[in-house]
Amino acid sequence: MLINAGPTREPLDPVRFISNRSSGKMGIALADAAAEYGADVDLVIGPVNILPSDSSIRVTRVTTASSMASECISRFPLCDIAILSAAVADYTPVVVAKGKLKKSGKNITLRLKQTTDIAAELGKLKKRSQLLAGFALETAKELSNAKEKLKRKKLDIIVLNSLREKGAGFENDTNRITIIDKYNNIDKFELKSKEEAARDILDKIVSMIK
Repeated sequence: MLINAGPTREPLDPVRFISNRSSGKMGIALADAAAEYGADVDLVIGPVNILPSDSSIRVTRVTTASSMASECISRFPLCDIAILSAAVADYTPVVVAKGKLKKSGKNITLRLKQTTDIAAELGKLKKRSQLLAGFALETAKELSNAKEKLKRKKLDIIVLNSLREKGAGFENDTNRITIIDKYNNIDKFELKSKEEAARDILDKIVSMIK
């Protein structure tokens, strides 16, 4: 099983970067639970302060969206199941300054370019024998946006969480998820610990590969 987790950091200069609030807790909970279920787990994780508790998990640490994409794409052909829980930056600076950017007293314009869409790339590579799961963090039109992402990126399931749900999303120890599969089955769960939510996700995956 391949799992990615955590944020990425896109450098502006040697000391500044663009990132997000992802803690990596959900992905790490998935990795630990998958190992407990007996899976052979590869975890590709961005810059976080925590790691899985299960020592059998192979951990590869990355920083940028580019390095996250490279590691996931190279590992995907060898896995049976991939769960993409990382909060990967959608954009990265076109130019990274070699020295620290100095305040000039004027506004600056920051030019960004798109990063590799890891879920879409793995969807193109996916064999019939593989299962690909993604995440959708939404703030509006949650269900319709998640369904569209599931179809467009050729996922088998998508895990939806909303920032409008109290106790869900980034940095929390809890999550409230909705799982949608490619057959349009929808399973809604109550607010739970991320460890419990991880088991719900894995139980859904197990039900689809039996």
